[in-house]
Amino acid sequence: QVQLVESGGGLVQPGGSLRLSCAASRDIFSINVMGWYRQAPGKQREVVATITKESSTNYADSVKGRFTISRDNAKNTLDLQMNSLKPEDTAVYYCYGFVIGPIRGNAYWGRGTQVTVSS
Repeated sequence: QVQLVESGGGLVQPGGSLRLSCAASRDIFSINVMGWYRQAPGKQREVVATITKESSTNYADSVKGRFTISRDNAKNTLDLQMNSLKPEDTAVYYCYGFVIGPIRGNAYWGRGTQVTVSS
């Protein structure tokens, strides 16, 4: 089992910044893909950004140029730097990890952290 714990959420004004962090219970060398998802009330959970073991990144069009995903292998953490925040970024943000096994893969989720962008 892999436990993922998010932190860093809060209330911020439009145009402001927040930095989210996800702590993993084991070394992230073994996690093939990590990422951040978000879910707003009444909407489906959507991918925000992902990063592979090889440090290849992908971003949703809505956050390109504003958000940056990174991983710190020494600390076993995944971060999301969020700049130029907009009200539509308001959501619960979830940390995600995918581990490839011999015959199947396993997905792991954190419990989420609330981000609210409002004036």
